[in-house]
Amino acid sequence: MTSYADFYRRSMDEPDDFWTEQAQLIDWQQPFTRVCNHDKPPFVHWFEGGKTNLCHNAVDRHLKDRPDQAALIYVSTETGVEKTYSFAELHREVQCMAASLQALGVQKGDRVLIYMPMVAEAAFAMLACARLGAIHCVVFGGFASGSLASRIDDATPKVIVSADAGSRGGKIVPYKPLLDEAIRLSHHKPEAVLLTDRGLAPMNIVAGRDQLWSDLRVRHIDAQVPCAWLDSTDISYTIYTSGTTGKPKGVQRDTGGYAVALAASMKHIFDGRAGETYFSTSDIGWVVGHSYIIYGPLIAGMATLMYEGLPTQGLDQQPDGGIWWRLVEKYKVTAMFSAPTAVRVLKKQDPALLKKYDLSSLRALFLAGEPLDEPTARWISEGLRVPIIDNYWQTETGWPLLTVANGVEKTPSKFGSPGIPMYGYRVKLLHESTGEELTQPNEKGVVVLEGPTPPGFMQTIWKDDTRFVNTYWKSVPGKMVYSTFDWGIRDENGYYFILGRTDDVINVAGHRLGTREIEESISGHAGVAEVAVVGVADSLKGQVAMAFVVPKDSSVLLDAAAALKLEGEIMKRVDGDLGALARPSRVRFVSVLPKTRSGKMLRRAIQAVCEGRDPGDLTTMDDPAALQQIKELVSAD
Repeated sequence: MTSYADFYRRSMDEPDDFWTEQAQLIDWQQPFTRVCNHDKPPFVHWFEGGKTNLCHNAVDRHLKDRPDQAALIYVSTETGVEKTYSFAELHREVQCMAASLQALGVQKGDRVLIYMPMVAEAAFAMLACARLGAIHCVVFGGFASGSLASRIDDATPKVIVSADAGSRGGKIVPYKPLLDEAIRLSHHKPEAVLLTDRGLAPMNIVAGRDQLWSDLRVRHIDAQVPCAWLDSTDISYTIYTSGTTGKPKGVQRDTGGYAVALAASMKHIFDGRAGETYFSTSDIGWVVGHSYIIYGPLIAGMATLMYEGLPTQGLDQQPDGGIWWRLVEKYKVTAMFSAPTAVRVLKKQDPALLKKYDLSSLRALFLAGEPLDEPTARWISEGLRVPIIDNYWQTETGWPLLTVANGVEKTPSKFGSPGIPMYGYRVKLLHESTGEELTQPNEKGVVVLEGPTPPGFMQTIWKDDTRFVNTYWKSVPGKMVYSTFDWGIRDENGYYFILGRTDDVINVAGHRLGTREIEESISGHAGVAEVAVVGVADSLKGQVAMAFVVPKDSSVLLDAAAALKLEGEIMKRVDGDLGALARPSRVRFVSVLPKTRSGKMLRRAIQAVCEGRDPGDLTTMDDPAALQQIKELVSAD
């Protein structure tokens, strides 16, 4: 068996041969003539001259060997729907959706904006766009009208695909009024809107513009729509980075390079095999949903489980902290992908739920989206007794850049570390001011990538090459390198540890401290379930650290003496781990922390509230009461 060290080295030293081999994992209608064009750094073109299609590789090519195998398993605990589509049935639905989009005027190169909840029709729409060679732009469902309008203006879609409503924890979120207002606010007007009616909320149908999917589906159910063969370098989709302010930043991705990157990652990183089941708990509005709910598993010939609901909600909308494990058992999930936040939520549930179901099919749980703290990793590892594999990547990279590749060679994970550099990625740590490369163990620097970036990486920012270069490639003095804008260290064995954003640094009396380091220390206290640390403006020290903690024992919230005792213990712990400078000025106890529906902590919003500023667009917040709780604590001081 090839060692991973040799595998990685070959991707660095013989990239053309290496990626030519990986390219055999997908179908090409026309072979490529040049593997990598890096003539105009930092821009990279992969597999020039080749023609392929994402939908063909995800659906059509499996019809010969596994037409009746499960392809898309759709489960909604919000509506009680559980439905499995075989590859043949998925093929039929995608062709029907493609024909419907064609009837609305969509052609190769047109943009289609998808503003959908987690429903099967959203998957049909994405795959149908790929089939036609149209560029899809998926916007997270429930985004505020203003944010959606800015994305409509940037993407200029010919058609928008949406639905009457989404649902979260049994609470209906009407999408149609938000969409109508966004179209009213936007300068660009779509020619048509295609709507899925779930029967959750009334819709105002705009005559001449709005079309119901149910009507078009009947008309086109037996349509035959061939795949459009695209140049490898043609755009597959754009996706807006979360947390963008001002003008949206559309990450633009190619077709051939992305297909190869996903096929290779499913084999080498996720150890996925045709005929098995993959379960990612993310949302199609985020890049994980693109890469590892829709395209990656299907390209690998796996069934993909698409889930709408909470991790603690059963099919009857009753509380059920074991729903994910029930699905793992029922569908024999072999690889599962989630986020540390979701595991922390499950940590509050009865631990017996991890033993209730037969999880013997599960080979690994992959976690990403934010740094994985050691206590959480240890808890879920002991509960599931399978490898817990952290992985670090970004919307921009499209697939993991730090993890372990057990599909190449079984490699141990380290709690707290996402892992080692993946093949194709030239990862470095640089000094933030001098640009000097840091080569000694445990030196803290900015995590950067040297070009050429591998297949699947972003091509550029949609319609803005200059912004792409200036934002990502010119932030380190004197170096043309891609900045992740994350701090990191690398240990003596080459494992990286991510310490938080370079722009989430706290400057306390001239000393720079990463919020991630303080969070790691606090989360190690036995009485802490979850923590967020932010830097708050201070007239004396410039900034001070403020910690917001969810205690494991909720009685602390009602017992001032217990709260004071726990605060003192936390302060002492941080003193011991990081020194007095890192000690938070206050530790405040809350019942829940503000997060987006995808589980990302809203640290910027917490900081804004602490400083008396507008927290900005909070339409993706999971629980608005969480921020209100912080407001009341801060104003009471």
